[in-house]
Amino acid sequence: MVTVAPPDTWTYALRLPHDPRAARVARMTVRAALSGHGMAHALDTVELLASELVTNAYRHTKGPASLRLTALGDGRLRVGVWDSSPHVPAPFGEPPAARVPLAPADAEGGRGLVLLRQCAESWGGWSFGGGDAPPSPAGAGKLLWFEVQGQG
Repeated sequence: MVTVAPPDTWTYALRLPHDPRAARVARMTVRAALSGHGMAHALDTVELLASELVTNAYRHTKGPASLRLTALGDGRLRVGVWDSSPHVPAPFGEPPAARVPLAPADAEGGRGLVLLRQCAESWGGWSFGGGDAPPSPAGAGKLLWFEVQGQG
């Protein structure tokens, strides 16, 4: 009998409509995928950060978004969120040491990108649809991504 080991690399992609429930659907997808691949130690961080990016896509655009989870094979997990706005916010369009403005203490939002800087190992962003921008199968917009250590 031959035992087949699951591959070290995998990708899940989810297209999300412009809907206030999209962040919840993204969290459920992250939880299912990471639990199924034995990445429970990264679950809370990835769920939080993916939810923040999907929420920002909903709040700051009028179109759909996409979530992509990719195990890179060396224990790292990359999470990307595409949306229809070409604007790449700091810290994604800046070097990793770039300062992200702090939200006022009484603000209801504005902490997601600060959390990303504190919890992710690396991050980046690309704007699509103009100049020297890379091509995007989804059309104009941007892709924001972050990486965490997926294996404990």
